[in-house]
Amino acid sequence: MDEELPRRLRDAAGAHRPDRERMRARVERGMAGGRPSARAVRPPRAATPWLRVAGATAAVCGVLAVGAFAVTSAGGDEPRGKRVAAPPSATGAPAAPGGAPRTEDGPLWTDGAVDPHSNAYWAQSNVTLRTAEPLASLTVELRIALTGGVTSTGSWRSLPERDFTVSATEDGGFLVYRWVLRPGRTVPAGTHTFAGQYNHAEGERDASGDSLTAHAVRSSGQRAAVGDSFGRDH
Repeated sequence: MDEELPRRLRDAAGAHRPDRERMRARVERGMAGGRPSARAVRPPRAATPWLRVAGATAAVCGVLAVGAFAVTSAGGDEPRGKRVAAPPSATGAPAAPGGAPRTEDGPLWTDGAVDPHSNAYWAQSNVTLRTAEPLASLTVELRIALTGGVTSTGSWRSLPERDFTVSATEDGGFLVYRWVLRPGRTVPAGTHTFAGQYNHAEGERDASGDSLTAHAVRSSGQRAAVGDSFGRDH
């Protein structure tokens, strides 16, 4: 081996002067090449706890809002009664014997409606009778069509029980409730209620075939008669 080679290498190393500017430029270029662009998309991170809480709160508020709307739609002031309307048949609902086509006659007025507390197995039909003067005679008849499973479960009236005779019979395809004022008794002016109760087949019963009539003699001796169909809107 040439003994002069190590000495020459040492002399060359000592004489070498590195180009610091060129090295700095190369380092800066290398750093610039590895630096992420300002437009680089930051990888998605999991939602922060407060954001998750806000999302859950919004979901709960949405559920509560829907529930409140449902309750508001279903609630409100409950009407005295409801009518179960149905499309009229070709022949129409059967007319009650002796029934009057009007709901008002002189001082007498009447209305028929299914009680709102009726359910899928049981119902109550209400007869509201209003008279502007005392009545010396009164007969109220409520006719319930004998649709599936209809059977009587009782009746009542707002006037004194001792003033009336009451019957519940089946006649011509109807359950007939009849209240007759006893002789010598009177009905005072005002609004009075007569109600018939009955079981029926499961489901919402169609009351469009039901009807009522009321025949009265006024204190003046004049007669009045009114009637109503449960399937007719006023």
